[in-house]
Parts: sequence; C-alpha cells; structure tokens
Amino acid sequence: MLYRQKFDTFIRIYNEIGYITNRGNFSDRITDASGAIFLKALSRKTKTLEELSAEIIKAFINADINIIRKDAADFYAMLEKDGFIVGGANEAELNKKDIRFSYKELNPQTIKKDFAAKEMRTDKSSQDYFNERFKDKPQLMQFQIELTSRCNERCIHCYIPHENKISDIDPALYYKTLEQCKDLGILNLTLSGGEPMLHPNFSDFLRKAKEYDFSISVLSNLTLLNDDIINELKENRLSSVQVSLYSMNPEIHDAITQQKGSFEKTKASILKLIENDIPLQVSCPTMKQNKNSYVDVLNWSHKNKVRATTDFIMMARYDHSADNLDNRLDVDEVETVIKDILENDSAYQESIKETDFTELDKRDISNDIICGVCISNLCMVADGSVYPCAGWQDYIVGNIRDQTLKDIWENSPKVKYLRSLRKKDFPKCLDCSEKTFCAMCMVRNANENPKGDPLKINEHFCKVAKINKKMAMDWKIKNNGGGAK
Repeated sequence: MLYRQKFDTFIRIYNEIGYITNRGNFSDRITDASGAIFLKALSRKTKTLEELSAEIIKAFINADINIIRKDAADFYAMLEKDGFIVGGANEAELNKKDIRFSYKELNPQTIKKDFAAKEMRTDKSSQDYFNERFKDKPQLMQFQIELTSRCNERCIHCYIPHENKISDIDPALYYKTLEQCKDLGILNLTLSGGEPMLHPNFSDFLRKAKEYDFSISVLSNLTLLNDDIINELKENRLSSVQVSLYSMNPEIHDAITQQKGSFEKTKASILKLIENDIPLQVSCPTMKQNKNSYVDVLNWSHKNKVRATTDFIMMARYDHSADNLDNRLDVDEVETVIKDILENDSAYQESIKETDFTELDKRDISNDIICGVCISNLCMVADGSVYPCAGWQDYIVGNIRDQTLKDIWENSPKVKYLRSLRKKDFPKCLDCSEKTFCAMCMVRNANENPKGDPLKINEHFCKVAKINKKMAMDWKIKNNGGGAK
C-alpha cells in the first residue's frame, strides 16, 4: 500500500504535538506524541507502508514491527477517510484520489453562508488549543509579510497612511525571512501590502514560499492580476486569496478605492480566479458609502460559491489620525448590518442557537489571553520591522535586519509585555455583561487613542457589543421559542 500527503495538506510537529490540516476541506486534527511520530513519517513523496513503518519504529524501543505496521495502516486509513492523505496500490490511483479544491463541485466548502465577521463568533478553534497548550512557551504559527507598502488604490477607510505607501521589500530580506520562518515551524504565511502584486518579484516570491511548504494567503485588490500570476497561484498550495469588493455598483466601489475602473478589474479577476479553481475569500468592509449595497456583494459571492464576510469594525490609522473614521458606521447603522447578518447567516444563527450564553457569562476569564498577538502570530513591514498584528505598524517589537525572528519572538521586551497581558488587565471588561459578544482588540484601542495606549478601552466597540448582544439574544428567544440561555 502506498501513501502520501494530499496536495493541499500540511503537517507540522510542535513540541511532540502533531498537527495536520487540509486547506481544501477546511479541516484539521491534533495528535498526541505517538500520533506525531506517525504524522512525521508522511511527506509529499509517496512511501510504502513498509517504508513508513520502518521510519516509525525507530522512535519506539523494542517495538514489534508487525504491531507498528498494523497501527500505521489503521492510522493512515483514518487520515485518508478524513481527507488528509491519499492511499492506493500505485501512483495513478494516488493521483486520481488527490482531488484539489474546485468551484466545479456542487457544494464546495466556500458555499457556506457565514457572512459574520470573526468577532461575532463564539466557537473555539485548534488555535485556541495551541494557545492553551503552549501558554508557557508560545509557538509562532502565523506570520504576515508586507511585500510592499505601495498601493495603486487609495481606499478611504485604510488604516495605513497613504503618504507611507512608498517602499518595496528587498528580495534578499524576503528570502532570509522565509528561511527563518521555516526554521521556526511557521505554517501560515500571509503575503500582503500595500498591493503585493506591485512588487516586481511577486511571482518569484510565491514560488519560493512553496518550496518551504507554507500554507499561503494573499491579500490583494486583484487589479494587477495577469496570466503569469494566475499560473503561480494555481501551482501554489494556497489557503486563499482574500480580496475586498465593496459594492456591485461600480460607482460606489470606485468611490471607496478612489480608483476609477477598479470595480471592473477586481470583479473580472475574481471571476478569473474562480475559473481557475483558486480558493478565494471576498471581504466587504461595511461603511457609510456602501451600507445599502454591501449585501449585494455577499449574495453575488455566494451565488459564485465564494466565501464572503462583512466587517463593520473599522479602525483608525496606525499614526493615530482618525479622519478615515468619518466613513465608519454609526451605532444605529451597525444595528441594521447585524440585523441583515442574523437574517442571512446560517452559521451565525446556528452558533447562537447552540451556545449557552448563561454558562459563558459565568466563566472566569480573568487569566485568559487577549488574542493571538505575540501568542501565535506576528507581522513584518517591507523594511524588516516586526509588529504585533495587522494595523499596528507603529508598535515595533524588533527588526529582522538587526536580529533573528527567533530572537524577537523569544526575547523582545515588547513581545513579552504584550504576551503577559490578560483580560484581568482590562478590569472594565471582566464584569461587563456584553463580554461574550465583544472581541476586545488592543490595536483598535491603540490606533484610536492619541497616545497609542492599547489598554485604553475604545467605547465605540463597547456600544457595538451591547447592540450585538441584544439583537442576538432577542433572535435566540424568538427562534428557540423559549429562554435565552
């Protein structure tokens, strides 16, 4: 019997914990130390059951090869059934089974109606497990690299000051950073900008990232998409290409990007990526300009089997200027958006029905981490400066030109400070009746605060959480036909 990883499956071993994930069916598994040994034996190269068993038995003292072979066969049969690997008698059979993501499927995973932003979710993920498991020595799993700060659009809500969109990453620095990311076991690599496709080496950067076996996400407006880039995206093991589409009305979209003709270019590129079976996610940030038309984007995306979300939580620019917030929805306008989500988002509806909010409210969250900032993720701008998360570019925790990423992750005083923070450091939040419906965010606090204070609670988001809770609980009572647990 022959086995190998599927094209879009990734394996990582973190301190004897095994992790396998498939980007095509959006599923993952975590194994114990023994399972990690069985996972580690797998690769993108085809191996026989005998070859795999011979590798596995090296990790066990006085083990019986027959027992190892049987356990391996059972383990790999389970992984194949769950869609992580392929098994068969020959290469032709493996190739036939190694089905990649395709929009031609009747119901690909992207068809789910889950329009709500992640801040509205309550379900836990594998990342939550890792955060808890490695709380004493956090594992860096996600890294975002800004390939260029330059952008061919001037979006009115952007958190990056337009005057700062001027530089490209040096290719040598990019390749050096990739090597360090690989050494640290990073799985998810996001390539962003500015507009990343403006970098003259963008296709080369994609090819190199594939060599290191990262799961790649690309954040782009897609207006510069061409055949060469499409070919590289097809051959890469992409998690997704994320693109913003603001309205199906070209005038509204172009008014937001301040780039005439951008709607037609972005829409055409989205359809081109669908045609080439490249996984997509459409983001439709909702603001005053598109508050009456954003639903059309979600429905159009859904019709084309593309996952789409909206987000009404706009943040100020990282230099603490806040004129972009003139476009942010007022609290009463947010209420209308939440109502739309409650009526159309089946996944959000299900999470509200199944969640016991009374029990969640009772839970002691004082020692919980705030978020994944410096716990599982970091970002880097084009000059090598490393910062905690997207949007917080003025809070520099180190620079890869001067020190290694490993050194920054383990020894930066600012990283240690942010990592030490717990929800008890926000006492106002501990007793808040809306805490279950609020994803408190330090970068939103910092950017909107004149002094950049991440601990200063932003009252706007408190008001949004209050509305979110009231509407969700009212919906739960109405649709459960009973109490609002």
